[in-house]
Amino acid sequence: MGERATNGRGFVKPDIHVAQTLTEIKQLLAAHGLRPKHKFGQNFLHDGNHMARIMAAADLSPGDVVLEVGPGTGALTERLLDEGATVIASEIDTDLEPVLRGQLASAGDRFNLVMGDVLANKREINPALVAQINGRPFKLIANLPYNIASPLLANLVVDHPDMSDAVVMIQKEVADRLAADPGGKDYGPLGILIQALCEVRTVGTLPPACFWPPPKVASAVVHLRRRETPITDDPPALSNLLQTLFTKRRKQLGSILGRDTALPDGIDPNARPESLTVEQLVVLSRALAEKP
Repeated sequence: MGERATNGRGFVKPDIHVAQTLTEIKQLLAAHGLRPKHKFGQNFLHDGNHMARIMAAADLSPGDVVLEVGPGTGALTERLLDEGATVIASEIDTDLEPVLRGQLASAGDRFNLVMGDVLANKREINPALVAQINGRPFKLIANLPYNIASPLLANLVVDHPDMSDAVVMIQKEVADRLAADPGGKDYGPLGILIQALCEVRTVGTLPPACFWPPPKVASAVVHLRRRETPITDDPPALSNLLQTLFTKRRKQLGSILGRDTALPDGIDPNARPESLTVEQLVVLSRALAEKP
């Protein structure tokens, strides 16, 4: 257990252990007869240096509300709590509940555990989590299971404007899509929609060896920061247009939308969807939504 100390901002750090090693993670699971479960996408991050990079990007202040998805054994959760955050954690694996409650008991009411899937469905966050957040500004900070990263980020960015930032560990392939520029193979609906509402920055990449068990792909930490002035004020209209265009991304706009469709100035009907900037796609979505 760590010593009580201030973090330089007047908050007295609680007596919480803040550096689970790989050996300790294995021992915690073994003490409960557990091993990582592939069906839940459990790859436990044990590299302290990379967890420190996540924390630096998160830039937490005492009292911040954090949503953490898939806390596992609480290795990252301990660091969040140590910075004075209130953590609302969503864990789908019921076998991990006693591990988490035992490991984080000293955090008191600053640790709120919701057992169940973070997503009620692909378009909706678990209502129990929404109730816990209760309209407060919050940050998403998590080592996300790969299979939920895309729908979760899209949902939170579009439908939960109280989320100011997301600092997440995700599959590098998804990270590349979020940050992609026009013209590349990774440029598509997910990244465009999120870039229209957030600034996207890749914090760093991680090899499989940083996790236990090691995944078969590389990972990356991405920071999404909500724009003070979003590029679009109608995300659903933009999303609908992107789905229409990018199912035929190699075709020209005129072929997809119809040659008789009047396009805004500066948008070439002979252009392909993947060549348009986020700003141009927003202008196009707005113009099409206003058509009678």
